[in-house]
Amino acid sequence: MKLTAMFALALATASINVAPAFAQRSTVENGNYVSVSMIKVLPGQFENYMDYLAKAWRKQNDWAKSKGYIVNYHVYSAVDPRSNEPDLFLVIEFKDWPSNAESKRRQDEFVALMQMDEHQMDTASGSRAPMRTQMGSMTLQEVLFK
Repeated sequence: MKLTAMFALALATASINVAPAFAQRSTVENGNYVSVSMIKVLPGQFENYMDYLAKAWRKQNDWAKSKGYIVNYHVYSAVDPRSNEPDLFLVIEFKDWPSNAESKRRQDEFVALMQMDEHQMDTASGSRAPMRTQMGSMTLQEVLFK
């Protein structure tokens, strides 16, 4: 009998502590994703790299935005970067991840748009190495308050 009373008391205490977790939902929800590329522009190459961004990079992202593949894109400049920090942040916002099949379909469309295959695009990316160093990238997800 004493054991049953202790078990009942433990169960009652546990339910008091857990009840608020079941009663209250999160105050946040997931928003869009952003892909952030961190770029260090090499000395004397800022205008050349800006020309690339204003032409080819912008064309690619305008196309992706017109297709609904991305929500928006931005270029941010660090106001006072230290020596080992990026100068530029290339940011692309999108709603969700496409399936593998959808990614392949989009890649095929992109290859047709660029009139280059993946090997040629990789070579073109390498040709921008004298202008910039890619310092890394990250994908973030916005947290929205309800």
